[in-house]
Amino acid sequence: MNALAATRDYFPGRERRRALLALALPIIGGMMSQNILNLVDIAMVGRLGTTALAAAGLGSFANWLSMAFILGLSTGVQAYCARRVGQSAHGEIAVPLNGGLLLALILGIPLSVVVIVFAPQLLGLINPDTEVVREATPYLQVRLLALVAVGMNFSFRGYWAAVHKTRFYLTTLVIMHAINIFLNWVFIFGNLGAPALGVTGAGLATTISIFLGTLIYFAFGIRYAWAEGFLHRIPSRAMLVDQMKRTLPASLQQLFFAGGMVALITIVGYIGTRELAAVHVLLTLGLLIVLPAIAMGMATSTMVGNALGRANVEDARLWGWNAMLYVGALGTLMGVGVIAFGKPILGIFLTDPATLEVAYLPMLITGVIIGVDTGGLAMMHALLGAGDTHKVMKISIVTQWLLFLPLAALIGPILGYGLIGVWILYAIYRAGQTIWFALAWQHGRWSEIEL
Repeated sequence: MNALAATRDYFPGRERRRALLALALPIIGGMMSQNILNLVDIAMVGRLGTTALAAAGLGSFANWLSMAFILGLSTGVQAYCARRVGQSAHGEIAVPLNGGLLLALILGIPLSVVVIVFAPQLLGLINPDTEVVREATPYLQVRLLALVAVGMNFSFRGYWAAVHKTRFYLTTLVIMHAINIFLNWVFIFGNLGAPALGVTGAGLATTISIFLGTLIYFAFGIRYAWAEGFLHRIPSRAMLVDQMKRTLPASLQQLFFAGGMVALITIVGYIGTRELAAVHVLLTLGLLIVLPAIAMGMATSTMVGNALGRANVEDARLWGWNAMLYVGALGTLMGVGVIAFGKPILGIFLTDPATLEVAYLPMLITGVIIGVDTGGLAMMHALLGAGDTHKVMKISIVTQWLLFLPLAALIGPILGYGLIGVWILYAIYRAGQTIWFALAWQHGRWSEIEL
């Protein structure tokens, strides 16, 4: 009976589910608003022609790769601040946020300068079309002017999640994206007396909206985080170094994951054009499906950090299992929907019947594996919330770069098993990663990490 009760505790009760959802829903809303903005961007830039749309896509992708290294700031800030909340360390909770803002300056300025200077060469490595590169270069350069602001914004996101105020994250993003859409209309097409800047205008609109978001975050911080040390409590040198050590693996994990997606697209490109079109749709839909899991994962990071701050390792351990099972169950329900309606969903994006058939079986595999995958994402964030960024980096890089990608290159284009062979491997890779995350959580070394 005791064993049965312990097993039952692994699935969260109503109060714990409500706590996760209360934190996650504003994050989901913010992420959805980003997707809406992306669609509006595509629609507006698409009116300029195919080359302009390709240039914006290329520039956005290169910008994502550039940002990947700085996105880990959010993970570090959230882990530290969540601990301080659990410790009831009032007056010090926002000090790690100050550290994140400093690291955004230290890391962001040299990175943005290097990529701005070498933007044409870097874009040329990704796409050989000189006309597309010519239009994409100023777009990327103007986007990179906001790289430091992006790092700061993600630091604020980590803080608001840690202190259970994700509504400020949602509010800021909605304002940012609304302004971005308006400025797109102004600068892309030259309305209200502004010059018609085309693709570069889209980049300028995004950069201005990002800086506006930073100002809003600072205003919220002064109003709601000043008492916790915001801007007037400087982290010690030792703390800043330690925060950097926790941030760097998370940043590298993001960078290698982004690079891995590039490698996967390259591998599929050697299989065939239809397969490449199919995988673009599959990855886009897959990202949309896992957005709620990512948001729930961020909520899990906070709950784990809070529990460890209270020195309640058992509660932290339970939060990890609660999140994995709950998010996995929700993912399984979404997977059933994908299996039931996979072909109509694909038909929205793929009009060529042959390409749709190529994508259909991989879509079904996605539906089968999505519950395991989303559960793994929740467990990954539990490890990040405990500060075990090195373990997450190791598991992510080994499973993706040393196992999945080499085998995908062998199975797909070389041995001729095509996209279906690659996607079966993809499912095995995601399931294996989930199992490894769960084993790492079970071993419990994360509970010894001091933040």
